[in-house]
Amino acid sequence: MSSLNRLLYFNSVVETGSISQTSRIFDVQPSSISRQLAVLEQELGVRLLNKTTRNTGLTEAGHKYYEYSQRIVSEFDEAKRVVNDLQEVPKGKLNISMTVGFGESVVLPLISNFIALYPNIDIELELTERVVDLVEENIDVAIRSGRLPDSTMIARQLTLNNFLLCASPHYLINNGTPLSPEDLKDHQCIRYNYSRWKDWFLMTDEKTKLSLNKAISVNSVNGQKQLVLNNTGLALIPLWAVKNELEDGSLVQVMPEYTFSPYEELSATYAIYLKRDLISPKTRVFLDFLVENIANAER
Repeated sequence: MSSLNRLLYFNSVVETGSISQTSRIFDVQPSSISRQLAVLEQELGVRLLNKTTRNTGLTEAGHKYYEYSQRIVSEFDEAKRVVNDLQEVPKGKLNISMTVGFGESVVLPLISNFIALYPNIDIELELTERVVDLVEENIDVAIRSGRLPDSTMIARQLTLNNFLLCASPHYLINNGTPLSPEDLKDHQCIRYNYSRWKDWFLMTDEKTKLSLNKAISVNSVNGQKQLVLNNTGLALIPLWAVKNELEDGSLVQVMPEYTFSPYEELSATYAIYLKRDLISPKTRVFLDFLVENIANAER
């Protein structure tokens, strides 16, 4: 029996003036109520109740204890109400971590619409290239690309990473347009400086690793894009990062008849969260919002 239950029994006996009535409220035997009150008094080392055959009254210590026990029960009830409310109404602080490129290109443009729908959710965004620890850093949702490494997490796919070989029209005018994958060895290639993205592959049945003699490495997708826009070279960049530039003509796709990737297999970008019995409403609505809006943008 918990101390809280004994405190609830005590409050009820005080308020009803009767052990038998308290036993009916909690659906337990009167003898059990009496035993728990005796344990409570023993724990405190003081008598709280004066019991007669007709009623139960408070000692001086009992009056003082009842003042505090009322506050405790009130706080307990309020805590239950707040927690239950959180399970029904999306509210509270939502911690989100994502890569800089995907965040700036895809997620940040959607945030204003999300907070208009859910004004009671306070968002804290971290844009970083490092892999965060969801538990240690209290992250509700992390957005990552590639495989899901930890079985304690759940992943919802947001989009496939469709990589395009891109260059600026000015670069191609000055340096020529590569017509085959073998031609890339004669061009400045801008790689993403991440362990799993450093190599480029031609996605055939053999998944051929390409030879890149001239290469610049940068640690963000947006850094790749900026270097390409500055006529520095060619880069493999996800479609979600260059969609606008391809539409306005500031970048063009090179060798669209070939499929290239920095992965040896198809990859996707996921929203990842911890595996729990209950997912908070704030996390659930954010995940649903992301999946729906990113899908709509790709149509």
